Amino acid sequence: MSSTSDTKFDVLVIGGGPAGMLAALRAGDLGAKTALVTRDEFGGMAANDGPVPVRTLAHAARLLRDAGQLDRYGIATGEPKFNYSRLLERVQEVVKDVRTHSTFRKQIDSVGVAVHENCGVAGFADSHTIETESGLSLSADKIIICTGGMNRRLTVPGSELTATHSDAWALTSVPESIIVVGGGATGAQVASIFNAFGTKIQLFQTGPRILPTEDEEVSAAVADAFRASGITVRENFGTIESFEKTETGTRMYFSKDGNWENAEATLVVTAIGWIADIDGLHLGNAGVETNARGYIQVDNFLATSAPHVFAAGDVTGRMMLVPQAIQDGFVAATNAFKDTQLTTSKQVSPVGSFTDPEYAQVGLTETKAREAHDIVTAIITFDSTARTIIDGRTNGFCKLIADKETRKILGCHVVGERAVEITQVAAVAMAANMGVDELSQVPLSFPTYAGVLGRVAAMTTRQLNLTSHWPASGVEGT
Repeated sequence: MSSTSDTKFDVLVIGGGPAGMLAALRAGDLGAKTALVTRDEFGGMAANDGPVPVRTLAHAARLLRDAGQLDRYGIATGEPKFNYSRLLERVQEVVKDVRTHSTFRKQIDSVGVAVHENCGVAGFADSHTIETESGLSLSADKIIICTGGMNRRLTVPGSELTATHSDAWALTSVPESIIVVGGGATGAQVASIFNAFGTKIQLFQTGPRILPTEDEEVSAAVADAFRASGITVRENFGTIESFEKTETGTRMYFSKDGNWENAEATLVVTAIGWIADIDGLHLGNAGVETNARGYIQVDNFLATSAPHVFAAGDVTGRMMLVPQAIQDGFVAATNAFKDTQLTTSKQVSPVGSFTDPEYAQVGLTETKAREAHDIVTAIITFDSTARTIIDGRTNGFCKLIADKETRKILGCHVVGERAVEITQVAAVAMAANMGVDELSQVPLSFPTYAGVLGRVAAMTTRQLNLTSHWPASGVEGT
């Protein structure tokens, strides 16, 4: 069934993820007659196929892990029984609740944005008109592309036998074994979560270390923890040659220095990168160009090569994270409707992953920091802080990097329990341009995970010989 509209909008947003939601809300707040078109459900990948369902699965994995130490705290229970079908029901409950309560839907509706969901792929019919697979046709003076990204696929023979992380999250039963190709953030999450569910995991990384964008000590610590938990980690393994179907799953052939090997599993999941989701957009009909990496080319104001078309979020290939996508949406909508030249500011951007163990970072790695600064570093291990000992989560560390001359915090890297939350505190301190000595004076509560950061700040301050500045958070055990 097709439908058309004679109404012309001021602003038309394509894509209902974080960037698209915020762009539509901002345009509506500014008084623009706005429409939002989504291929699938409102909320995009973040709500339906990304952080929300993944964090729910990871939470279940943590509950299974935590159940294993109940006896240490005098709590007698039976052996936990894992029901994956029930977990999937819970995932859908969470996704539905987030779409209903935690997205911008109510605000968007309140400013009169016309929302069109489940329209299929949208493409430019001409420079100001889009048409969708469902038959919807809409025109606007300004258009903002927020279609996000999608998995990069392998092109070797038999690659059609492999699955993506999205396929993994959609499984209806727990596989006996999984080969995960790609040791970045997504691959590590797939490996960690399904390992907790009892799947035999083999994690393959072409480079010399998993989590290559993390600090080297973080990569090493997570790899060691993965191996200790039973995951087979193969770094620098060579080149994938092909895949073939077997009676029980899929076999992967790979080679290095002329030597061939193979590995087999029930399922092969590839997580080798994230590319712009622009298939079917027919960008040429609007004069929108892409860059050499295949992302939509934008300037500092998020305008594309077509002056009336803007782009925001993952589709631009810049910082492909939810907070940055939200900021992009705000900037793009403001510039599109108001003809302003607002730019996206260079923000402190914490990044973390809900693996077991967790890891997180903000700022520069130690290697990058040393290239441009005279630095001081301090590390506190989790087996020496009160809260981690209380909780029985003593594996991990918090590392702080500061400039010797300015005392400014250059980076924070954490592995272990609540790593993501600890790093958020460091990000706030960095955004406020605090010196490490100033952070050490904040009397963070005891015993807390945030207090771990205060203690390592005190350790760093002492190394700078600023002894009069460290006592507030420097006591043992915070």
